[in-house]
Amino acid sequence: MSGPEIFIIVLVALLLFGAEKLPDIAKSVGKGMRDFRKATDEIKRELETSTADIRRDMNEVTDAIKKDVTDLSDKINKDVNEVSSSIESEMNDVTSTVNKEVNDVATTIQNDANEVADNLNKDVNDSHNEVKYNNDIVSDGNYRGYSD
Repeated sequence: MSGPEIFIIVLVALLLFGAEKLPDIAKSVGKGMRDFRKATDEIKRELETSTADIRRDMNEVTDAIKKDVTDLSDKINKDVNEVSSSIESEMNDVTSTVNKEVNDVATTIQNDANEVADNLNKDVNDSHNEVKYNNDIVSDGNYRGYSD
């Protein structure tokens, strides 16, 4: 409100209530405003106190939840690392066993192949030495007697 508006309100109050009642009315209005301000301040203080308790409780709950989540996360990481190490160890054992078995099979196959090759070479040499040329049949049906 500006100055002229306040002046008009005071003039209307003076005309309505008179000069004698105006100080009492102003005193009552002032007292009412003071009581209203005091009540407002008290409500603010109560709200701040109440919300401080709530904020403290919320912070405690938040901290407890953070701690629980951190503990759970650490436990899960530990378990994952243990399982991972166990799986890696078992895979290394399996890989080692499979490699050994593959090498054993490869050695066995190589030995068998060498033995077969040796037997074939021996059989070829034996049959080459036993060939009898004197009983050899030629395509015309005649026997030719060859000797070694």
